[in-house]
Amino acid sequence: MDIYGRRYESRMMLGTALYPSPAVMRAAVSASGAALVTVSLRREQARPGGGSPGFWSEIRELGADFLPNTAGCHSAREAVTTARMGRELLGTDLVKLEVIGHADTLQPDVFALVEAARILSDEGFHVLPYTTEDLVVAERLVEAGCRVLMPWASPIGSGLGLNNRYGLRSLRAHFPDTTLIVDAGLGRPSHAAEAMELGYDGVLLNTAVASAGDPVAMARAFRLAVEAGRLGFEAGAMEPRDMAAPSSPVFGRAVLA
Repeated sequence: MDIYGRRYESRMMLGTALYPSPAVMRAAVSASGAALVTVSLRREQARPGGGSPGFWSEIRELGADFLPNTAGCHSAREAVTTARMGRELLGTDLVKLEVIGHADTLQPDVFALVEAARILSDEGFHVLPYTTEDLVVAERLVEAGCRVLMPWASPIGSGLGLNNRYGLRSLRAHFPDTTLIVDAGLGRPSHAAEAMELGYDGVLLNTAVASAGDPVAMARAFRLAVEAGRLGFEAGAMEPRDMAAPSSPVFGRAVLA
């Protein structure tokens, strides 16, 4: 998986929130094989002495690259400010850009998203925008400088899976050279495999793993599903047919009068 010129062997990205303990979080990240972990930021965390020292210590010991996240931001200005703090705090130009526009669905405000993406790209950030599967919005984000797009499967934390398979397939077809990562709404390993079978480059998830009865086992299950889905895509999975087609040869079969 290519993220702004950097290659990652793993096609899975994992969030660091909601786990029952830091130890479980560490074990889940390890089991997932994730090369990138998301870290949500708040203003108070960026101040000297802000945030939990224990939390930052745990994060730095994960052995994965950081992806600061502007989760919870509701305006372009707020998201840009949070991204700048993330770069200062974690020393990375990567940022997962979220600008929430709807309180119930957590659907992104795509207008503010494009605005913030353009500002941050101009400042040298490597922006990974959380967006919808809308093709026009995707074009605007690419024009703003984004080389990675992160369309949702369904609302954050819903576990509904791929709500608009057609839209996601169309996005993949329209942007063959852009890294596409399905973000939000994946609830089961099969959802991740389905996304990868569409030709997506990776998936990002948090709630499905962190809230599972056994987060470590679920992280491993998603890891295997991502690998299986990608292999299926690369192998050339068969397209569905309207009619049955025999899998056994009929030539040479005995004919009884």
